[in-house]
Amino acid sequence: MKKYGIRFWFIQSFIMMGLICSLIFFVGLQIYIFNTQKPLLDISMTFWLTLYILVILLLVGAYFGIRGSYLIKGRLTDIYLFISTLRSGKLSERIPNFEKDEIGLITEELNHLAEYIQEQVHSMQRLADEKSSLAQTAHTAAVMEERQRLARDLHDVVSQQLFALSMMSSATLRMFDINKEKAHAQLKEISEIAAKAQGEMRALLLHLRPIQLTDDSLCDGVIKLIQELKGKTNLDFQASIDEIEHISKATEEHLFRIIQEALSNILRHSHATKIKLTLTEKENYIYLFIGDNGKGFDPQIDRVASYGLKTMRERCEEIGGIFTIRSKENEGTYIDIRIPRTGRV
Repeated sequence: MKKYGIRFWFIQSFIMMGLICSLIFFVGLQIYIFNTQKPLLDISMTFWLTLYILVILLLVGAYFGIRGSYLIKGRLTDIYLFISTLRSGKLSERIPNFEKDEIGLITEELNHLAEYIQEQVHSMQRLADEKSSLAQTAHTAAVMEERQRLARDLHDVVSQQLFALSMMSSATLRMFDINKEKAHAQLKEISEIAAKAQGEMRALLLHLRPIQLTDDSLCDGVIKLIQELKGKTNLDFQASIDEIEHISKATEEHLFRIIQEALSNILRHSHATKIKLTLTEKENYIYLFIGDNGKGFDPQIDRVASYGLKTMRERCEEIGGIFTIRSKENEGTYIDIRIPRTGRV
């Protein structure tokens, strides 16, 4: 079914009003002629006079319909753009309100709603600060749990890969003089398993870094992390890291762990050679972008690797941020994060 906009509805209403008024005028003339002994107008004259009135009313109706529709549509467009702005995370924006009619009341309520949402985001960030303070008291338990998780990962992944390398290398040595082609194929497979085990080990070592940044700022911590990976991998980093001022400790820690998790996923799964990382601050928002040129994936398909993505999304939402991921097979993965800055230290 074809849908018409509010402009068409306005013009149609005014034109219909012109038609109805012209019809009433014509009927009134006919009643006048019928009830008058010597009418001043005949039927032909009433027809042309009605036609003239109809044209005038149609033109006037079309003019006021277009004018009214522009006014109403313009104000509704402002409301639509404001709602889209709120949805994108820019909670500090407000829509100007010059009228006190029904649309003006809707605009005023939307501004109140934006203020309420912004207060809720600040409350979430305050709760994140409190959560960070409580987390430090449970640091010992968290360290033990992390060690157990790493031990399980080492046993389930790296240990099995090393065992497979040992078995395959022994078998390759025995068959090297018998079937060199098969031995060459197995050596190639051994090389691939070793590279995968190396990536897993680097990702696990990445998680061994302390959760807190201690005396380092977020900028310094991220730069050290990148320099460490540059020295241990062949990854090409394109990094732009700005110093973020007036940022809470909880937000710093969450962003640092998000970056750690993203780099860990790249080491484990992407087979990427280039990574672009941007951390900047603009207009009271902190922007984080992490992209790679790896094999990518379909975000709609649930995978085991998506556990890391869920963790990053949860950390982002805990501090009131917006988490967006774009990926396509053989075209890399790109993560955009925007977090409102509270101004608290």
